[in-house]
Amino acid sequence: MNNMPQPEPAQVPILSMADMAKADFAQALGRSFQRFGFAMVRDHGMDEALIDQCWALSRRFFDLPLDAKQRHDAAANGGQRGYTAFGREIAKDADENDLKEFWHIGRDLPTGDPLAAAMPPNVWPLEIAEFRPAFIRLYAEFERAGAALLSAIALYLGLDEHWFDQATDKGNSILRLLHYPPVSPAASGVRAAAHEDINLITLLLGAEEGGLELKDRDGNWLPVVPPPGALAINVGDMLQRLTNHRLPSTSHRVVNPPPERRGVSRYSMPFFLHLRPDFLIEPLPQCTDEAHPRRDPPITAHDYLMERLRDIGLVKA
Repeated sequence: MNNMPQPEPAQVPILSMADMAKADFAQALGRSFQRFGFAMVRDHGMDEALIDQCWALSRRFFDLPLDAKQRHDAAANGGQRGYTAFGREIAKDADENDLKEFWHIGRDLPTGDPLAAAMPPNVWPLEIAEFRPAFIRLYAEFERAGAALLSAIALYLGLDEHWFDQATDKGNSILRLLHYPPVSPAASGVRAAAHEDINLITLLLGAEEGGLELKDRDGNWLPVVPPPGALAINVGDMLQRLTNHRLPSTSHRVVNPPPERRGVSRYSMPFFLHLRPDFLIEPLPQCTDEAHPRRDPPITAHDYLMERLRDIGLVKA
């Protein structure tokens, strides 16, 4: 019998955007992405009072009667703006739909903008007057934090720190308000089945209730538990394609809670940071060589998004 102690699984590091030099932060972020596809980041500078207000507003919205929420149904716009009801979304290749409902907020472009056709206008729940101004501000806060993280990713890849500025200008980024209701002991499926994100990077404000897990390179499921106020950041499929899989998009899921917590809702707020719709995603030259040939064909960000929205059931084939 082997009585040697087994090594503990590696943990996603917690990085500070305030306590580290820019170059050091960039290297640490890139290494965490290469190892896990995830990082946890504190000291990101987002407005804490605004975040608290938006948590409260999110709960107020999901507490509305179902008929009030369904007045803002997002089915007509591919789930891109407004409300998606419980159980409608299914992870790519999953057998059962996820146990969640959500609301999407995106970018509003002026009428006549060439990219406006790719971004339906926002809808807002008129039942909650503070909702629109608060979440417009939070969207801008996520964009600012996301730009700083993309700058670090650019440095890690050997690019100019502003390389992503043009690529994400008028990007089709989405702020998702998520509610996972209490789970019945007899519930089949999980709150969110294993999946990879479509976008460039995801910035997630941590949930009070646990359950988020990532699948590491050894096939282990590791919990992702950011400290209070910190962000969990993960690589999406668009960044994976752009870097020729040097930065991997990692499978993650939200598992059901233990029996004693099944009667408690779970809330979270991911921000899916996207490229502009007309950006052509093809591998960066520094990420391809004889040992690392191109793995994916070029595709525009919009065409790739539509392809994946069909996969998860939000857009009909």
